[in-house]
Amino acid sequence: MIDVLVIGGGNAALCAALTAREAGASVLLLESAPFEWRGGNSMHTRNLRCMHDAPQDVLTEAYPEEEFWQDLLKVTAGKTDEAMARLVIRESSRCRDWMRRHGVHFQPSLSGTLHLSRTNAFFMGGGKALVNAYYRSAQTLGVRVRYGCTVDRLELAGSRFVAAHAGGERIEARACVVASGGFESNRDWLREAWGRNERGEWPADRFLIRGTRFNQGVLLKDLLAQGADRIGDPTQAHMVAIDARAPLYDGGITTRVDCVSLGIMVNRDGLRFYDEGEDFWPKRYAIWGRLVALQPEQVGHSIIDAKAVGRFMPPVFKGAQADTLQDLAFQLGLPAATLAETVRNYNAACRVGRFDHAVLDDCHTEGLSPPKTHWARPIDTPPFYGYTLRPGVTFTYLGVKVDAQAAVQFGQRPSANLFAAGEVMAGNVLGQGYTAGVGMSIGTAFGRIAGRSAAAAISPTHRSGESLASAA
Repeated sequence: MIDVLVIGGGNAALCAALTAREAGASVLLLESAPFEWRGGNSMHTRNLRCMHDAPQDVLTEAYPEEEFWQDLLKVTAGKTDEAMARLVIRESSRCRDWMRRHGVHFQPSLSGTLHLSRTNAFFMGGGKALVNAYYRSAQTLGVRVRYGCTVDRLELAGSRFVAAHAGGERIEARACVVASGGFESNRDWLREAWGRNERGEWPADRFLIRGTRFNQGVLLKDLLAQGADRIGDPTQAHMVAIDARAPLYDGGITTRVDCVSLGIMVNRDGLRFYDEGEDFWPKRYAIWGRLVALQPEQVGHSIIDAKAVGRFMPPVFKGAQADTLQDLAFQLGLPAATLAETVRNYNAACRVGRFDHAVLDDCHTEGLSPPKTHWARPIDTPPFYGYTLRPGVTFTYLGVKVDAQAAVQFGQRPSANLFAAGEVMAGNVLGQGYTAGVGMSIGTAFGRIAGRSAAAAISPTHRSGESLASAA
């Protein structure tokens, strides 16, 4: 019998598999995707948010525990478990040497990735290179991997894991780590969660999925049905406003449009609906998907002028461009008169001081609702540009409740041999909101914790091998 069964194929699953194998356990990893699509949402990532008390290789200055915690507290509006969040934060400060031992390389933050050189460590080659490095290390260490293997349900004895069922096959193991992601690719479940709005629309029908099509939430639903404690709101997610021309699945980071804080955002009716300059973009980019989801037809339009060009990462898709706002409105399908009035009112309210997109500057609006708190400059320099955006779901926050050892809880009591890591339990830390790189922090921290816990749950007399390496 296998010692540790890991279900999932992304960052959290791989961290769990590698850590359990280092502790001497035999490990089988089941990835529902085929080989060419392995890695889940992790292949679309770029960086990891890291606590550090002094400059460290690619990380500048310091990003202490308390600042990280305050950033997380702010973006979640308090909807987080402080003990679990601080566990992730502390783990983020000591994972990179371990990652390097498994072939992950880091590089300085990219040009145009504002404010992240101090807080986030970028993967050289991005998330695809990271998961490939982990898979190579897994192969070297003797972790068995099966692709295209979708687990339909778990066989439990009370809260104890017994076996996984996949396509009629029963796979037993002494311990199990579920790291199979959220339910963001399950359109029916999204539709059920979001329901029908006051305009008679089904918002979820217009959502795009930034990540993998294989995160259907099958095991999440199965665990909840079998009595696992539930945590999180099914409508909360890492949801970004992305280019409306993005593919339905796997658009990833390239579909983001990062100019929102440099201009204004309007809805289908040409009206602003939120403060574009509330805080730094890495702390606010992930609120815009939900904001757009609440607008008519689940659409928004980012409007900038020539002054903004060159100040943000260039998007993959070229935006609409025009020498007049009237022409831009025509291209975007917006009511020209309303857009002109919106821009006129915004321009009149701008109080321009010293513009600096790298700090929370003093350029703001007065007497305007909603306000623009920072980086408010008149939109008055042609050519004008517009990008049509739709909600792009990265991962959902509904999950199973776990304890500090990553054990899945049933009736507030931890399972002895069933653990969870990554998006399937991210709701323990993220009740709402997001800040760049924290999803990888959660997956890496709890992946390693789950791997250690799963290996420790196995009786020493049943363990298949000796410890291969330190999991520190």
